[in-house]
Order: sequence, then C-alpha cells, then structure tokens
Amino acid sequence: QVQLVESGGGLVQAGGSLRLSCAASGSIFSIKSMGWYRQAPGKQREMVATITSGGSTSYADSVKGRFTISRDNAKNTVYLEVYSLKPEDTAVYYCNLLQTIWGPESYQYWGQGTQVTVSS
Repeated sequence: QVQLVESGGGLVQAGGSLRLSCAASGSIFSIKSMGWYRQAPGKQREMVATITSGGSTSYADSVKGRFTISRDNAKNTVYLEVYSLKPEDTAVYYCNLLQTIWGPESYQYWGQGTQVTVSS
C-alpha cells in the first residue's frame, strides 16, 4: 500500500501564496505521475496539476500562470506552489499518485487532503 501525506494548507488572504507538499511512502515501485486535485463543497473533484516521472507537467486552465508543480524524486515528494490566490481557489487539495507494479496496469492512490481557504 502507498500512503500520501499532504501539508501546507491553511487560511490566506486573496493575493497570497502557499506551498503545498505531498510525501509518498510505502510500497512504491515505479511512479508514473504525481499530481494535485481539489474539491470545493458541492463541486466535483477536479485536476489542478500533474507531473510525470519524466518531468512533463499539465495544469488546469483556471490555474495556469498562478500554480507551479514540482517534484523531488529522491524524496518521492511533489509540491504545489500557488500564487495570487483567489477565493474560488478555496477547496480541499488532494495529492494523487499513479504507479505500475508488475505490469502495465496503473494503480492510483490518494492522500487525505489539506484545506486551503482564501479569504477576501
């Protein structure tokens, strides 16, 4: 089993910034990608940013230019730096990991989430 632990969330004012961290541990074999998703009350969970083991990144249109995802493969850790935060960024942010083990099938894991609240 894989465990993902997020940290760095909190209450910030609009225009502020945060750095979220996600550390992976457990039965890690071959990571394909790690990423961040978020879910606000009453809304569907949405992808925010992902980064592959090769370093390719993807961002949701709503956060392009404001959020930056990075990784430290040696530590099995992924980061999300968020800038110019808006109230609509308020959500629980979840870390996600995809890996392969013995074949081409991908296995998906989720963290417990960290709350980001942006006040005006």
